[in-house]
Amino acid sequence: MERYERLKGGLFGLIIGDALGVPYEFHSAVEIPPFHKIEMEPPKDFARTYQVRPGTWSDDSDQALCLLDSLLECGGFDLENFAGKLMAWLNNGLWAVDGQVFDCGIQTHASLSRFAAGYPAKECGFTRPDGKGNGALMRVLPVVLYNMGDDEELIQAAQEQCLITHGHICNQMCCALYCLWARRIIAGLEIRRAFEAAVAGLKEYYQDREMEDYLFELEQLLRDGNFSGGGYVIDTMRSTMHLLFTYKDYESVVKEAIRLGNDTDTTAAVAGGLAGLYYGYSSIPTRWLSGLRGRDEVEKIFERVSMDENAGEGMEVI
Repeated sequence: MERYERLKGGLFGLIIGDALGVPYEFHSAVEIPPFHKIEMEPPKDFARTYQVRPGTWSDDSDQALCLLDSLLECGGFDLENFAGKLMAWLNNGLWAVDGQVFDCGIQTHASLSRFAAGYPAKECGFTRPDGKGNGALMRVLPVVLYNMGDDEELIQAAQEQCLITHGHICNQMCCALYCLWARRIIAGLEIRRAFEAAVAGLKEYYQDREMEDYLFELEQLLRDGNFSGGGYVIDTMRSTMHLLFTYKDYESVVKEAIRLGNDTDTTAAVAGGLAGLYYGYSSIPTRWLSGLRGRDEVEKIFERVSMDENAGEGMEVI
């Protein structure tokens, strides 16, 4: 599969998953419509969470696009610049459809308020020291799409982008693993093999640097555990692993993500980004692409990525 097809599939896979999941957010699994009825426009008798037009993405994609915008503007990752983009999103609707922010996590809002008060960006994500929400994981994919050099640089950028809102090492570890997994998918590995190689690479990175706390969080993730589509970052990673290992096409991955209930837009965005990378842009149903509001703006920023011949590539992929 051509690199262009994978990268475009990853970006649109994330955003389509987010927009598809928006109407169903905060509903339990038993309240979610059956598989064949999950669409951008939910069934008429379904009590949607947000009264926004079908095809509208939420904070997951807003922040992912802010990150991609910052990477392109700075020629690499710059935490202060990225934090400024997030502030422009929260206050002025940067990258939000119609410029309207209708969804912002509690921890994200508290952390950005701290940044606005003058605290350094690298400290703001510890406003809630034990916070392990999925708000940094949902936006991290552009780090891979842009290309952050070798695996060490990729890991560091994936972890550093957490610091503005979700600084806990558990969040940093999940973001690093997700990016390593995505890179190996882009390199052409089968989905489970890509995951196993990502885990091996991350373990080696942490062991070489005697980062025992990170290894502990990684082992916690890899143990058998429940997954329910919840907002806890390890739950989101476990849900994503289950979805990618079980279902064999983009549509099934994102619909089954929504059928888990709870944080439907984020689970579908996180899993959808990887499914889009693996199955490619052409695997995303055209009815969803044509119904995506703000699609032209996504096309424009993706073209800025695709013009870079090194986008998505990674040195020393193991």
